[in-house]
Amino acid sequence: MLVKLKIWRTLPKADGSGAERKLVDFEVDTFEEATLLDVLDAVKNHHDGTLAYRRSCRMAICGSCGMRMDGRAVLACKTPMKGIAAKGLIPVIAPMGNMAVVKDLVTDMSDFWNKVRAMTPWLVRAEKPDFPTDGREFLISPEEQQKITKESLCIMCGCCVSECNSMEADPAFLGPAALAKGYRFVGDVRDKGTRKRLEQANGKHGVWDCTRCYFCNERCPKGVDPRDAIAKLGAAMFDHGITSDKGAKHAKVFIDSAKGQGSFPGSEALYNGHLSETALVPFTLGPEVAKPSWIKFGAKLNMKGKAPPPWHSALHRQKGLEEVRALWRVLEGEESEERRGGDLDTPAAPLPPNIARGLRTTFTPEEIFERTGAIVASDFTAEGGREPEMQVDLRTYYGENSVVARHVQEGRAGTKAPAVDSTTEGSTEA
Repeated sequence: MLVKLKIWRTLPKADGSGAERKLVDFEVDTFEEATLLDVLDAVKNHHDGTLAYRRSCRMAICGSCGMRMDGRAVLACKTPMKGIAAKGLIPVIAPMGNMAVVKDLVTDMSDFWNKVRAMTPWLVRAEKPDFPTDGREFLISPEEQQKITKESLCIMCGCCVSECNSMEADPAFLGPAALAKGYRFVGDVRDKGTRKRLEQANGKHGVWDCTRCYFCNERCPKGVDPRDAIAKLGAAMFDHGITSDKGAKHAKVFIDSAKGQGSFPGSEALYNGHLSETALVPFTLGPEVAKPSWIKFGAKLNMKGKAPPPWHSALHRQKGLEEVRALWRVLEGEESEERRGGDLDTPAAPLPPNIARGLRTTFTPEEIFERTGAIVASDFTAEGGREPEMQVDLRTYYGENSVVARHVQEGRAGTKAPAVDSTTEGSTEA
């Protein structure tokens, strides 16, 4: 199979004054099952030994070989080239985005690791923990583990960071990988540093700076879905009353708009079931809304009919609003069943640590195959889609007078082959 590709290289200038980036063409004759990593190995071994890239396990586990192919972050070891070569395409291979390039396809991941470390990526225990009576490790139930299963699958490859629009605009943004790692411990019932973790992820450059483009979910090779983890962190912040950031206040207006009521007396005049743009700007900005620039902005909104008077909501209520509120109470009841027994008429008590919900999805066989490549039958009685074990006639396979044949005759080998009589030269069926 002939594979053509273009690779962004970091090559010395002809005058020796430094290095420059160049797009270099390569052609590789390789086997049909080759991945992008196999092709890069062939380039390095047979064409240009100076090509620099990272690799290690070749099994999509270590995360070392993250890079971009045609502008999309991929793991080189998990990217087959057969279909690309069959279409006659010539992909462009480049280093990951949002990271400084060291050489060729190698990027500096120092900032990546610093942000992960900033999330305290280990369990924080109480000062005087109550150790298990059996002297063994702290155990977690399968139900609690399920809440952090996806986040635990992260291999720290950096593909999500490479595609993060927020990080491109603000390099100080914590980023999807670090925030997903943060939720992995926020959602762990064994951890005792939940509130401190949430406060650390709140505010400038934190959770609320995510633009929700979902590119991190799209490009994650392990199905971690970092954007979902960021949403869970935001929900946990609401549960713990950490809502001082403008992003949290902004989200609160959307919630109150959907419910048709706010958290203070008389708020129904502002909310009618539609998005209350009258409340959106002032409640998000707080006192800052009094600045001349924002007053001017509000005047423009009013002229365009985007800021109706407060009494507008009281006169024009969304139909079915009471049903929406009832559904909302049901959802809140299900979410907080463990802490208040599902009693929807009792005001919600402050949440204990780590109540934020995690993974509660049962994937279909098709979704499992799409995410992992594993084949699972929809009929669980079919042994997970595996083919039945092949029955081998050991006497025919190894010969009638072999040691295996004697094992079969004496019942020491599991097989459905007929027993043999090895006492004579020509064995016969018993």
